[in-house]
Amino acid sequence: MAVCEVCHNEYELAFEVRVADGAVHVFDSIECAAQKIAPICVNCQCRILGHGMQADGQFFCCAHCARAKGLSESQLVDHA
Repeated sequence: MAVCEVCHNEYELAFEVRVADGAVHVFDSIECAAQKIAPICVNCQCRILGHGMQADGQFFCCAHCARAKGLSESQLVDHA
């Protein structure tokens, strides 16, 4: 059995996630995976589980949060 690297639960159905830099992470749930690898919105600090938006190396959960930080729609990149 594998052990989740977030909650340390030993679970027979744990799964691995490989990320862009080649690192491999082990989790027992989607919730734990999100806590470890999902980016955080620089405005509201929520975990970004959808596409999100980017500007100047910063991540935002939505256009509203980007505007709250002074960015315009033309500065945002949506990789959807």
